[in-house]
Amino acid sequence: MTTEPRRPANRRPVDKSSVNKKPTNKKPVNKKPVRYEEDEPVRRKVRYEDEPEPVRRKVRYEDEPEPVRRKVKYEEPEPVKHKKKKPHSSAKKKKKGKSKRSKILLFIVEIFVLLIMVVVLYSVLKIEKVGKVDLPKEDIVINPKVEESVATSSMKGYRNIALFGVDSTKGALTKNTRSDTIMIASINLDTGDCKLVSVYRDTYLNLSNDSYNKCNSAYAKGGPMQAINMLNMNLDMNITDFITVGFEGLADTIDALGGVEIDVTEAEISHLNNYQISMVGTTLDGKTFKADAGKDYIPVTTSGRQTLNGLQATAYCRIRYVGDDFQRTQRQRTVLLAIAEKVKTASPATINQIANDVFSEVYTSLDLDEILDLLGEASRYEVVAQGGFPEESMRATGTVGSKGSCVVPVSLSDNVQWLHDFLFEDEDYSPSEEVLSYSEKIAADTNQYIK
Repeated sequence: MTTEPRRPANRRPVDKSSVNKKPTNKKPVNKKPVRYEEDEPVRRKVRYEDEPEPVRRKVRYEDEPEPVRRKVKYEEPEPVKHKKKKPHSSAKKKKKGKSKRSKILLFIVEIFVLLIMVVVLYSVLKIEKVGKVDLPKEDIVINPKVEESVATSSMKGYRNIALFGVDSTKGALTKNTRSDTIMIASINLDTGDCKLVSVYRDTYLNLSNDSYNKCNSAYAKGGPMQAINMLNMNLDMNITDFITVGFEGLADTIDALGGVEIDVTEAEISHLNNYQISMVGTTLDGKTFKADAGKDYIPVTTSGRQTLNGLQATAYCRIRYVGDDFQRTQRQRTVLLAIAEKVKTASPATINQIANDVFSEVYTSLDLDEILDLLGEASRYEVVAQGGFPEESMRATGTVGSKGSCVVPVSLSDNVQWLHDFLFEDEDYSPSEEVLSYSEKIAADTNQYIK
């Protein structure tokens, strides 16, 4: 016995014809419904009155034309501009105040930089007027081996400058005065590291003209040109620039910086004060000087670390009766390093004061662009090592006939090898033929005199 499926209570099927509004008996018999390939087959089911009407897909018959599909031109939508939320009134005021302060600070920095530039340019112009000299390149002597290999050797990337301090307080900076101080400043242009080497002024060397004597006489005879050639020929260097400073210039520089901190020993006090008197006092015979303490100079009365003024620090550099000339050059380097530290923190006004007081006592081959380049990099320069030439274990002293007391490089070639290792970290440096010949000549002249 067949029974009908049980239906839910109070629910009856809905007449499909009334929903579609198309009588099923009028549907053509020979037409079969065609669906798009992408459409899935529709599963019919009974819908009751309380159910929502299902979504009907459109059916196309075989004899009906395919609907025209319009091509829509795609246009890139314009980016939506989102309006930023307006900050709270108090936050807006803070932001506005911060922006205003930033502009003020930027303006102050710009003025400060401009002031520095003006001071530097003014300083350089003073150099150009009173102390600039052009050294003809063709007159500078560099040993052939050095000149040919400098671009590929260990010296590549270094700038070497000769520093001369002359024993003059009357502005005689060009020549006719012996260089009391001879130094080489070697700057590593990549790292900013600087090394200082003092060449002892009484060192027996070739004066660049095949005559041999104390090396400080080269400046007296031929000025900075001959002094530079003397250094290049004897030491296998490639120096082309120099700076010369007189004692007045050194004292004025230190005074403009507010003095320098120096540790003075008890043994140095009397000699320091005597040199002060000789620099500012009066004399009738050129040997005995008189000056008023407290008026012409300020005596140093105690030992220990203290601030020395320009005259005191310059006199300290000149002390030669405590220790030997090697200790004297050490004192000179000590003062130079103290000055370098003060310059790093100097104000524009201080630099201007130095420009007014010092540059008339400066003589140099550096031009405007080179000085600006050096000043621009000054903040990153740092003295990392210092030494003396000849090296302590390879030198001797003795009275070399009429030349007087001299510092003798026991072997010039060995000392030059040490120098290139010290400055350029070249342990395997081989001196040039010229240096080897000078070394033999020095040994022949001095062997009977040295201790």
